[in-house]
Amino acid sequence: MSSPYDMSDDMPVYVISVAASLSGMHPQTLRGYERVGLVTPRRSSGGGRRYSMRDILMLREIQRLSQEEGINLNGIKRIPDLERELQQARLMAAQFHSEVSQLRVELESTRAVAARLAHLRRAPADPAAALVPVRPTTTQIAIRYAVAQATVPAQDTLPAQDASTSSQETSE
Repeated sequence: MSSPYDMSDDMPVYVISVAASLSGMHPQTLRGYERVGLVTPRRSSGGGRRYSMRDILMLREIQRLSQEEGINLNGIKRIPDLERELQQARLMAAQFHSEVSQLRVELESTRAVAARLAHLRRAPADPAAALVPVRPTTTQIAIRYAVAQATVPAQDTLPAQDASTSSQETSE
């Protein structure tokens, strides 16, 4: 609010007699609607009821639903709850729609990568066409080192039988 004279629709400013007049009802009707929980006016420091513009609009809607639509108070009480649930369901549906759209984009990207990999697999071996350079892992280096050690001629200090046994162990 930019000035003290600006009011929001939720600001409780109307006493019960003014709220009844603005909604076209008797003050006793407003008290009855409060008892059944259709409206909940705020209270002033002295305990008097204070209605907001939103409360008055709700009172007008209650009157319209009961008089024009023939809905009883229990039905009218249920309508705002159903509207809130509907709003939540719409928000969830929008979130799900967004997630599905994002998953579709990811799926198409994955399919494109899979198609490219399949094409490269079918293509003749060309080192320049490799997608990712492959470096030997530590395990591959250790295996190569062990194989290289096993194929090195046996030293004079080791008996010939032990050298052949160790080469068989490393190759297994």
